[in-house]
Amino acid sequence: MNLQPDFPATAKTLDSWHGKLNLVYADRKNATQLIYNHQQAPLKVQRPFYPEGEKVCHSVILHTAGGVVGGDRLSLNFHLQPHAQALITTAAASKIYRSNGQQARQTIDIKVDAGACLEWLPQETILFNSAIYRQHLRVELATEASWLGWEITRLGRSARGEKFLQGEWRSHTEIWQQGVPLWIDRQYLPGSEEVFHSPHGLAGQPIVGSLVWVGNPVDSEIVAKARNLWDGAGEVGVSRLQHGLLCRYRGASSSEVRNWFTSVWQMLRVNFLSRGSCVPRVWQV
Repeated sequence: MNLQPDFPATAKTLDSWHGKLNLVYADRKNATQLIYNHQQAPLKVQRPFYPEGEKVCHSVILHTAGGVVGGDRLSLNFHLQPHAQALITTAAASKIYRSNGQQARQTIDIKVDAGACLEWLPQETILFNSAIYRQHLRVELATEASWLGWEITRLGRSARGEKFLQGEWRSHTEIWQQGVPLWIDRQYLPGSEEVFHSPHGLAGQPIVGSLVWVGNPVDSEIVAKARNLWDGAGEVGVSRLQHGLLCRYRGASSSEVRNWFTSVWQMLRVNFLSRGSCVPRVWQV
């Protein structure tokens, strides 16, 4: 692998990383504890935080290499045992550097047992032009389990005027409950001038985002509230799922989409989880 000017000094240049992170949470007398933590560089988890009290465990994931290059493999496994409540986020935006021809891949497997709830809220993923990246996320929900997650992806370093004109991005998300698929979403975007400007592609916008809530039936009032929380310039959509809610974004502002997703997330917390507003402090650094 040749060292490229955009690669950080901490990234490996001779071997690919295969980072692993396996976290297990358990409810102990109405307090959620991280009872198992297996980590392999460059993935690492900080010590648990409890800004909302002992019921909800907050965890922050670090990627110590600073970015992902072609050939890297990241594997994350989260298991919430019955009635555990956890919020997991990342310490910073994920950077996917331009590829040497190999694909970079991240696989996330999540299991949420009965009565448990996971809020998976990673910060933005930034794909450099010519990156080749695939993410696969699978969630297995037990009866009466719930999950909220989002994905915000910037295609090209648009702040530098860069467009995503080479490379490819694939995102595959599956949510299952008791062997029944509740939501399966496959996205594929090859880097090209045509796709960047196509109304069926990016329509000239560098950022796409999805927020998914699965756990409770959502009525038309909740859908209307989610739509009314939007106040920006990008394009958005809100749909009702069989057991939840889906929000989509396409636009040019990371703060715009995150502010909207955060507002929807907080609204869903109040309505379905009986929780107040509690933004992870790592976002405020």
